[in-house]
Amino acid sequence: MAHAPLEGSARVVGTLVVSLATFMNVLDTSIANVSIPAIAGDLGVSPNQGTWVITSFAVANAISVPLTGWLTQRYGQVRLFLATTVLFVAASLLCGLAPSIELLIVFRIVQGAVAGPMIPLSQTILLASYPREKSGMALAMFSLTILVAPVVGPLLGGWITDNFSWPWIFFINVPLGLIAAVFTWMIYRGRESARVRTPIDSVGLVLLVLWVGGLQLMLDKGKDLDWFESNLIVGLAVTSALGFALFLVWELTDEHPVVDLRLFARRNFWTGTLSISLSYAAYFGSIVLLPLWLQQYLGYTATDAGLILAPVGVLAMLLTPLIGRTIHRVDPRLFASASLVIFAIVAFMRARFDAQVDVQTLILPTLIQGAAVACFFIPLVSLALSGLRPDQIAAATGLNNFLRITAGAFGTSIATTLWESRATLHHVRLVEQVSRPDAAAFVDQLGGAGFAPQQAYGFLNQLVNQQAFTMAALDLFYGSAILLLLLIPLVWLARPTRHPAAEAAGGAH
Repeated sequence: MAHAPLEGSARVVGTLVVSLATFMNVLDTSIANVSIPAIAGDLGVSPNQGTWVITSFAVANAISVPLTGWLTQRYGQVRLFLATTVLFVAASLLCGLAPSIELLIVFRIVQGAVAGPMIPLSQTILLASYPREKSGMALAMFSLTILVAPVVGPLLGGWITDNFSWPWIFFINVPLGLIAAVFTWMIYRGRESARVRTPIDSVGLVLLVLWVGGLQLMLDKGKDLDWFESNLIVGLAVTSALGFALFLVWELTDEHPVVDLRLFARRNFWTGTLSISLSYAAYFGSIVLLPLWLQQYLGYTATDAGLILAPVGVLAMLLTPLIGRTIHRVDPRLFASASLVIFAIVAFMRARFDAQVDVQTLILPTLIQGAAVACFFIPLVSLALSGLRPDQIAAATGLNNFLRITAGAFGTSIATTLWESRATLHHVRLVEQVSRPDAAAFVDQLGGAGFAPQQAYGFLNQLVNQQAFTMAALDLFYGSAILLLLLIPLVWLARPTRHPAAEAAGGAH
């Protein structure tokens, strides 16, 4: 049976603790971005290998999202929320204690897997805590939490890494999670949802893990193993392709599929979902690449890199409530197109950076990007969910989130791989343009300043590397701008709707 809404202080405290758990979860999608060079250096791997800390979390998170409905029916939403919160705390503690990159990735996979159901559950619990006429306030609180965390993440991650050590970006979850779990149990333990034993598509789940995990592993390891020159990469490619084909066949014929692929028969769903997935891949790849470039080749600290990324939240927090209030009256395709145009403008601005770029020039595109973020999630998810029956919304939201988060992980791997590849090409071309007499003169000049010949050549190579990786980053920014503009016609393939499912859009973040 439905429970009465919470009242007074119980509702206030309930909102705070559920939001705290959501904040902790979303924080972990961005807090590690600026800490990757420190993590990689401490664990003895390259920064590009360090990005596995981000992609492993994202893939595990994406795979577990579609299981939320089944798990909620089986165990109840309050029990499941408490269990995932406690397990998230335990996984965070293990991440901070990890002595090697391999163990850190294993614990990040666990952390991502238990994090998947937390966000949709927190939204459901919050909505049940408020009377129907105040559901807008519940969604506003939820959206505010979702928007603030990505702003705080880079700042907090950078400050912790520079002033303490990277394990503390995970240890910080322990007190936050325990507080959220204790107060959630105190307030919500008598408000458990009904439990129903329903079958799970175990074969579909195994195939999903097989093809998504295989493809992500191939993208992460490919650049280190010379791609298809490696038998392992060939094996992963075959496994992913075969797993994907079997997954499609099985999910389209199973009575209780883990992912309802029949939703793609609806034009608005596939256009909205494809648009948000590809554009999120471009966006997420860039916010991982930017701090790597700043720290590795421009000499920025983790804190400084976090400060460069943080302003994205200013316009996002200001404009998101306005978008939420007007989404029912304005064609969501207009908002989505505006978002893609702004994202593309930001990427074009970054494509004009150079190795001497100043802080103000770095921050301006990030500030503008906040407007794109505000116009991005709610309209595109509303478009994807429009016209669906109420009983289809949960499955559609899960599938939309799964594809978006997976695309973000794939985008990160592809961006870092292309960055290295383009940097190698630019390095060769730059070296070809430097004549031997010029190089010798430069080395002699450094020798006069006290550099040994080997040190002088090393310094020269460092300068060439800086230019090569800068030019490679600009190539990627330019490429992402083109991709974002090409997605605009895709948005307009969707049919306009007067009643977009905006209420469900909050869970898309």
